[in-house]
Amino acid sequence: MTRGVWRALANLAGFQLGWLACVMGGSLAGLVVAGGVIAAHLRWQARPGEWRWLAGFAGLGLAIDGGLALAGGFRFPPETLLLGPLPPWLWLLWPLFATLLHHSLAWLWRHPWLAAASGATSGPLSYYAGARLAGVTLAPWLLAVEALCWAALCLWLCHRLGRRGDLARFG
Repeated sequence: MTRGVWRALANLAGFQLGWLACVMGGSLAGLVVAGGVIAAHLRWQARPGEWRWLAGFAGLGLAIDGGLALAGGFRFPPETLLLGPLPPWLWLLWPLFATLLHHSLAWLWRHPWLAAASGATSGPLSYYAGARLAGVTLAPWLLAVEALCWAALCLWLCHRLGRRGDLARFG
């Protein structure tokens, strides 16, 4: 396998490790592991300026999931540490996802309908699986809203990153 394939696999493995630590380990384990994955990504894989994408997605996650939490979309177990409307482990999943944008998922942004369909299915499936593992109750309407949010986000990413020049810049 080529060096690029190994880097993409490492990128995916880091995301999965961080996702599992956040969902199954809670905020402290999530902070340690996801923080380590993000730091390693920024050190060894990220391109110059990519940190802005991670920061932007952290803000986006706070806005989207925070708003949905305030609207009653999530019911967290009573012992869950909340900082504002979200537990840190849920919020950390957003910059963790952003580590995939210019690496493992870079190919996807050239295929808008595939990206939208992937976002509309993978996003809610991730929330559903994470909620089951973390003991979070989801409002009946939440997965449909998440499907729309992730489909729209993936279409925007296609518009923003799907141009050959943007992908070439981030390799």
